[in-house]
Amino acid sequence: MDFFTLAIIVTIAVYVLKRQDQRRRTRLLAEHLGRLQIEKLMGSLIEGYLRALGETDLQRRTQIWVLLEGTEKSLAEQFQRFAEQFSAVDEKEVRVSTLPLALPYIERVYPQGSFDMREMVKIHARGIAAAQVFAAQDDDERRRRAFTLTAEIFLMQHSCHWFCKSLTVASMRLLARHQTSYEQVQTSVSAATRDAYLRLIGKR
Repeated sequence: MDFFTLAIIVTIAVYVLKRQDQRRRTRLLAEHLGRLQIEKLMGSLIEGYLRALGETDLQRRTQIWVLLEGTEKSLAEQFQRFAEQFSAVDEKEVRVSTLPLALPYIERVYPQGSFDMREMVKIHARGIAAAQVFAAQDDDERRRRAFTLTAEIFLMQHSCHWFCKSLTVASMRLLARHQTSYEQVQTSVSAATRDAYLRLIGKR
C-alpha cells in the first residue's frame, strides 16, 4: 500500500469517527435541552431587547423592560435546571478539546488539553443568573443589563457549538449569526464569568 492510498484511508476514517462523535454530542445536548424551553426564552429575550432599544418613547421602553424581567427570570431558572441535569452525565462523555479543529476522541487521548462541559454549563448558569438579578433602576442600567445578559447568552451558545463541533466552527457561527466575534463576547460578559471561563479553558 503506497503512502497516498494510506493517507486517503486515514482521512476517511478520521472523518467518519469525527461525524459519529459530533452526532453523539449533538444528541446528548439535545436530549437535555429538549426537556426545557431555553432556546425559546433566549429568542424571546433577544427579540425583546431589540424592540426595547429601538423604542424612542421612554415610557413605552420602560414598559417593555419590565415585561422582559419575567423572561429573564424564567431563563435563569431554566438554565439552572439544565446545569443540574447535565451535571449527572459521565465526565468522559462531556470532555471538550481546546484544539481549534475537531479530532475524534482526542480529549480521551490528551485530557489535559480539554475541559469539562458540565463545569462550563455551571459557569454560564451563574453568569445568566447574576445578570438577571442585577438591580436596574433606570434606563441606562437596563441597557447595561441587557448588553451583559445578551453577551452571556451568546457565549453560552458558543460553548454549545464548541461542544458539538469545534472551537473554530463555534466562533464562525457566532460571527455569522450575531455579527459578533468570539473575542468581543468574552470582553462583554461579566468579570466573574470571564475569569471562570478563561480558567476552565486554560487561558488563565
